[in-house]
Amino acid sequence: MLSKLRLPALLLLVLLAACRAGGPSTPARTVASFFSKYEGRDGFKTADWSADLLDRLALVKAAKLLGGTDFTDGITGIRSARVIGFAPVTASARALSREGLRAEATGILQNEKYEPLVNTSSSDGGYQVSVRGSGDKISEFAAIGQLPDVADSFVLVSVNGNFTRSQVQALTKYLPQILRATAK
Repeated sequence: MLSKLRLPALLLLVLLAACRAGGPSTPARTVASFFSKYEGRDGFKTADWSADLLDRLALVKAAKLLGGTDFTDGITGIRSARVIGFAPVTASARALSREGLRAEATGILQNEKYEPLVNTSSSDGGYQVSVRGSGDKISEFAAIGQLPDVADSFVLVSVNGNFTRSQVQALTKYLPQILRATAK
């Protein structure tokens, strides 16, 4: 009789643990799961971009106007990009933005073996940029920061492609302008 009672109790315990593990306070484990976790929730906006040949040609033309071969070559190296931004409207949402989201995203980048990239200028908007690749060949980079002109906001930018470190640094200099233009 005692063993018959243990089985239902054990199943109940497993179900409760599974419900807790899937709750909103469970941190995401990958960049992709971070996007999935918050996409569509109140205050969050996402944007996806996959570069086809015509898009890249147009971007290269625009990049040449801005100047710099690292920037132009960086643009041609982009294969896809995702952005998730959060603009809080309540006090608890501001706290989530200030502490929770940044800490969760930073933890994901550390767990996924992204290496912090030292920012080269103060004009980059204060983004924390991390890269993943081998040596000077970067296959992914991610930037964590705030949306331009939105207090207590949060943004995570994830870019896949083929880059060098100097190309990533050149691209991240323009992040605030790119985010400002895409937010409209």
